[in-house]
Amino acid sequence: MTDTAPGARVNLRAAAAPLATAAGIGALTLALHLRDPHEQYSWGVCPLFAATGVYCPGCGGLRAVNDITNGDFAGAFGSNALIFPAGVVLVWLWVWWLGRRVGVDVPAVPKNKYLWITVGVLVAVWTVARNLPGSPFAP
Repeated sequence: MTDTAPGARVNLRAAAAPLATAAGIGALTLALHLRDPHEQYSWGVCPLFAATGVYCPGCGGLRAVNDITNGDFAGAFGSNALIFPAGVVLVWLWVWWLGRRVGVDVPAVPKNKYLWITVGVLVAVWTVARNLPGSPFAP
C-alpha cells in the first residue's frame, strides 16, 4: 500500500553517480595512504613542474592527502595549505550534488562573482608566492 520501495529505488539510482564518485575518491585516498607520495617519483611527477619548473596550486596535494590519512594535519598544511579549504569546497559540492540527485534541498554554492574572483586571486597569489626564490611555501 505504500510507495516507499519504488521511491527508494529511484533515489538510489539517482544517487548512483555521486556515490560512485565517492567510492572512487575513497579508493584513491586509500591508495595514497598505502603508497607514500613522500617517496620521490612514487606517483610520478607533476606534468606542469616537469615541463616548466613551476609549482601549480595543487603541487603537494598528494602528500597532503597522505598526511591527513596518517593524522598529520600540520604536515598536510605544510605540503599544501590549500588542501583544507579545497577539501571543504569539494565536500560541499559533493553534498550539494547528492542532495540535488535525491531531492533534498541543500544550500547551493554561492554565485557571487566577487567571491569567486577573490578565490581566483588568492589562488593566483598562492601560486606566485610558492614559486618565489627561497619561498617557505614551496612543496
